[in-house]
Amino acid sequence: MAEIDVFYDDRVLLHDTGAGLFDTEEADLLAVPELHPENVERVQNMRAVLERGPLAPRLRWHPGRLATVEELEVVHEPAYVRSLEEACEHGGRFTKTTFVGPGSWRALLAAAGTCLEAADAVLEGRSSISYALVRPPGHHAQPAQADGYCFLAHEALVAERARARGVERVAVVDWDVHHGNGTQECFYQRADVLAVSLHMQHGRWGPSHPQFGTADELGGGGGEGYNVNLELGIGAGDATYAAAFDEVVTPIVRQFRPELIVGASGQDASGFDPNGRQNLSMAGFRRIGATIAALADELCDGRMVLIQEGGYGRTYSAYCLHATLEGVLGVPEPLLGDPLAYVPDDATRGRAGIEAARAALAGFWEL
Repeated sequence: MAEIDVFYDDRVLLHDTGAGLFDTEEADLLAVPELHPENVERVQNMRAVLERGPLAPRLRWHPGRLATVEELEVVHEPAYVRSLEEACEHGGRFTKTTFVGPGSWRALLAAAGTCLEAADAVLEGRSSISYALVRPPGHHAQPAQADGYCFLAHEALVAERARARGVERVAVVDWDVHHGNGTQECFYQRADVLAVSLHMQHGRWGPSHPQFGTADELGGGGGEGYNVNLELGIGAGDATYAAAFDEVVTPIVRQFRPELIVGASGQDASGFDPNGRQNLSMAGFRRIGATIAALADELCDGRMVLIQEGGYGRTYSAYCLHATLEGVLGVPEPLLGDPLAYVPDDATRGRAGIEAARAALAGFWEL
């Protein structure tokens, strides 16, 4: 039976995001402030569900490690890395919701290093499927810009690690509810890394996130056609996500023929996430996991690195992560019941985003 090697480092909990009402100055109107969405509790619950749940016998746990500055500079500009470290000494804010404080530097290094440790396990043949349970997330981080709770581009670091180890083609598939603009920015001019992002229709959100995430952001220069955005309408749901994978993602990944798949595994597309509006249920995440694993088996000898991204419903996200990994492992029937899902699934909702992607990509891929 297949197993997943899970990599985790307690130092990711050192990043303290506090409480308040973010993106507004009116937090003092509340009697009980909300925890920052990207908080310690979300990852503690994810770890607990994996350790205590029915998948536990098929998960092998391994320690993470701290990344080195040199490893970060493979993707990020040296001056930016220095600015991060300096900001962590006394506290610093990069956007309204993206900030660091004392303790954050070791957490950021632990998150990046644990992702690289998970990648090395697969690249060195010690594992077929690895999963890095880390925070803060990374897919919004650009080479010189923090954004959307993200500081270091974890998927890009892993893809570059694979390329340096002789892997010719890497596919990054991102099903976090937000556009993986950081990954897009890192590889926009390149054809050796296929960057695929499925996300809700949210557009750009300011100078820190200038990308729109629309289907016509195809890549530039030699990378044209290798950046794939599926901007799915609000409330897309399980059936629409399944169609997006079947009609766009799977055909393109098959034609690209990667030697490694990197999955940006967010659970904030669930129907019960404070930051997402996509109505995915545990069944939807289970199908995504199964689809990605099938592609890895078909194209990459099963080699896959999964990296934790968003997922801000502090309880339901953990259940959706469990469902994702059930799919990855090919569990035929759900091992955990869905405690929340009851939103009707409309297969036509969000369909326009699939058609837009098919039209934009038709000159590059057979769809």
